[in-house]
Amino acid sequence: MDDIIASAARTFETEARALSALREAVEGPLAPAMVQAVQAIQAAGGRVILTGIGKSGHVARKIAATFASTGTPSYFVHPAEASHGDLGMIRADDVILALSWSGEAPELADLIAYSRRFGVMLIAVTSRADSALGQAADIILLLPRMPEACPNGLAPTTSTVMQMAMGDALAVALLTLRGFTAQDFRQFHPGGKLGARLKKVSDLMHRGDALPVVAQTAPLAEAIAMITAKKFGVTAVTGADGRLAGVITDGDLRRALAKGLVAASLPEVMTPSPLTIAGDELAQEALALMNDRAISSLFVLEDGRPIGILHLQDLLRAGLI
Repeated sequence: MDDIIASAARTFETEARALSALREAVEGPLAPAMVQAVQAIQAAGGRVILTGIGKSGHVARKIAATFASTGTPSYFVHPAEASHGDLGMIRADDVILALSWSGEAPELADLIAYSRRFGVMLIAVTSRADSALGQAADIILLLPRMPEACPNGLAPTTSTVMQMAMGDALAVALLTLRGFTAQDFRQFHPGGKLGARLKKVSDLMHRGDALPVVAQTAPLAEAIAMITAKKFGVTAVTGADGRLAGVITDGDLRRALAKGLVAASLPEVMTPSPLTIAGDELAQEALALMNDRAISSLFVLEDGRPIGILHLQDLLRAGLI
């Protein structure tokens, strides 16, 4: 057991030192190339083509996915498939981001030659500037030559961590420069838990005929009928101007009937100034409010008027809970 923990600790320490060295390089000698790479990708009229073989290829696929999901059009081209026709997927206005720790992967040869022949921008992520890839590249993102975490110094571990970190650094720099927002992010992540967290209240709320609303001057019986018909356990109460004056819940009705207020006016029964939310708020904010106040529904207001209602079940169906 102790050997396992010690091995894990050594791995983390080795890779952490490598990331520290990468940071020092980016803040020092690697800074000009980093700036050039980001500017070249930002200015490109086409897409970013990620490529690599072996473990570098797996990392390249992840970087391509990160770029694409953060507003930088990108995809992965396998270097072997490129040699058998997929080079035709690469246009002159694209940027190729090629990953190879040694820079000598023979599978990259045809892709490198193609980029030189047709003037496609080539950015190399490698640890050797004097390699075939490094010498051919327009821009070299030179990774510090740090030892692998593997005790044999063979399995790509530290090297792939640095490649991944470099890809993340490029993606984050680009999304920052483009002013990429959470709402932009949502366009590329409509599904799953992440997509649910980025949904707006207006995406999930009930509106129109589904909205339980009664006028403040209506009899109590009408409020009871509205709560029963719409099945939210609550109804909005509006004033003469259509603005929300309060809400009446099942609980309010039970308390009123227990006091014998069968013929009471709605202002006597309702809860005034209830908690509400705007339609452009994130649904997760609505969930936080409901949890904080231990309520199951929120009315959605626009200019003080109820335009929708959001129930806890809506958030459950959307995957926020």
